[in-house]
Amino acid sequence: MVAASNGGEWPTTRAIAVQVITGRWFMVFATTLIMSAAGATYMFGLYSPEIKTALGYDQSTLNLLSFFKDLGSNVGVLSGLINEVTPPWVVLSMGAVLNLFGYVMIWLAVTKKISKPQVWHMCLYICIGANSQSFANTGALVTAVKNFPESRGAVLGLLKGFVGLSGAIITQIYNAVYEDDPKALILLIGWLPAAISFVFLRTIRIIKVVRIPHELKVFYRFLYVSLGLAGVLMVLIILQRQLNFNRGEYIVSAATVVVLIFLPMAIVFKEENYLIKKKMQDLNNPPPQVQILTEKPSQPPAAAAAAPPPENQEISCWNAKSIFRPPDRGDDYTILQALFSVDMLILFFATICGVGGTLTAIDNLGQIGGSLGYPKKSIKTFVSLVSIWNYLGRVVAGFGSEHFLKKYKFPRPLMLTLTLVISCIGHLLIAFDVPNGLYVASVIIGFCFGAQWPLLFAIISELFGLKYYSTLYNFGSVASPIGLYLLNVKLTGHLYDKEAMKQLRALGEERVKDKELICNGAVCFRLAFLIITVVTAFGALVSLLLVFRTRKFYKTDIYKKFREEAQAAEEEMAVASGNGHAHTVPPK
Repeated sequence: MVAASNGGEWPTTRAIAVQVITGRWFMVFATTLIMSAAGATYMFGLYSPEIKTALGYDQSTLNLLSFFKDLGSNVGVLSGLINEVTPPWVVLSMGAVLNLFGYVMIWLAVTKKISKPQVWHMCLYICIGANSQSFANTGALVTAVKNFPESRGAVLGLLKGFVGLSGAIITQIYNAVYEDDPKALILLIGWLPAAISFVFLRTIRIIKVVRIPHELKVFYRFLYVSLGLAGVLMVLIILQRQLNFNRGEYIVSAATVVVLIFLPMAIVFKEENYLIKKKMQDLNNPPPQVQILTEKPSQPPAAAAAAPPPENQEISCWNAKSIFRPPDRGDDYTILQALFSVDMLILFFATICGVGGTLTAIDNLGQIGGSLGYPKKSIKTFVSLVSIWNYLGRVVAGFGSEHFLKKYKFPRPLMLTLTLVISCIGHLLIAFDVPNGLYVASVIIGFCFGAQWPLLFAIISELFGLKYYSTLYNFGSVASPIGLYLLNVKLTGHLYDKEAMKQLRALGEERVKDKELICNGAVCFRLAFLIITVVTAFGALVSLLLVFRTRKFYKTDIYKKFREEAQAAEEEMAVASGNGHAHTVPPK
């Protein structure tokens, strides 16, 4: 890519373009674009009324669709298993096809271009469409973590943050392209994420790890751009709800958002230019250690060290014989070793309690606001606050935990425990109907919900290694629908309907059959959120077990082996890019 063969001449424009497009930082930029369009599941509230009206569904049927949406978006084990044996472009292309098929079928049903599908058909379509999100996460996000293992917290926080903003980003594009046509929104979330994935299929790939000393600073630059994007989106959301925007103003808003999304390309060019200059300097002035390596091309001890131990050669990802004989923490576990480990069980249970509780609050925010007497405009504000603070929770947890881990050896499981404890405050504010407390609760719950995800996925990668991270990452996601079903469907929904029925019967038995189950007052959600608070607090106590079990591990240098691997790769590259001495100097 660099014109080293021309006596150290400066690379041509074509060489620079190739360097940029094939470089690891352009891959990061491509990943942010894919993540920016991967959050269609967060927009269900915008297009679900169209499904309800067009197909004549009641609220129970709509809730059933919502459950299958969450089920599809979080159960991505299949995508993880496929990614273990195929390159990332295969998983991304499959996800694009699933996204296109699922949402286009829903659009065809809503616009009545096909005959009215049965309910189970619609559940299948939305499950398939939502499942594409797990394919995008596996193909793009997991690949980025493997390419930057020393900055995994920052990578997870940044990319999960873009997923959190994706609903607001797609909404701005929809307002500009389709204006006020909710049915067209379904079509947009069908073709746009698929198109972006297809464009960057070959860009997203595993790149041999080469240590970049200042890589965390580069991710902070990406973070600053995303913070600016989040701020602009927040201002636009507020203005659009206070004022009546026309088509031209929506186009200007969308153009501003798109410019901010592409702004990281400036960071990409700057970093790739730095790498080009560094390569030129290395070619013209090879460092002393490279000369030593080129004079001794063959070292039997190093070769022996590079060879894998014979006893590990036959261990496959599903080897049942070694389930209860796992390696040390931080080494590569097999899939079964990780799934049956006490660490994973503790982490999984804590996530069920934590994510299940916060997601229950988020999914019921509209009904909570209504039952507590908040005006509709305020309820919309709650939703916006949850979206923005969800994003902030992801980036703060990702970058913050990375900073405290590297500087103070602060363990990530303890950060997860603190997040669960803080979320209990939000649940209690809802349970006791503190005046204007729902505003604060929406901020706390949105932040804590977002923060749990990068912490969960980073802990899994650190404790169980990166070899089978594609699958283990998706097993971690399964905790979300389990927690949601237990705490939302079986607990909160049941208690809400029970209290609503009690209020209706108080109005007169003859009116019960004709009235929709609507509950008013703090009593509607009080018992449910008191129970959720207890469950979340218990999850925090359980997560403390993981803190104690891993305290020695997090006091060590957990990234040491990645630095050693990167250093070895750099030495190999230096030898390969030398001036031929390795082939002309005989071994001693």
